[in-house]
Amino acid sequence: MLFEIKHRFSGSVLFSLETESLKLCVEAAVKGGADLGGAYLRGAYLGGADLGGAYLRGAYLRGADLGG
Repeated sequence: MLFEIKHRFSGSVLFSLETESLKLCVEAAVKGGADLGGAYLRGAYLGGADLGGAYLRGAYLRGADLGG
């Protein structure tokens, strides 16, 4: 399945990847050094995701599961 991480205001695609989950897409974006500033990640399940070094300034994370 194709997952796209979009900017919360402009709707432009910040990163996209064909993978099994949004969590894996976000991890790949972070690992690849993608700028996810302003990303719309409302309600995303990111529990246990490796977000070390992620640039998420201005990202919309309301309701996102960031546990672990």
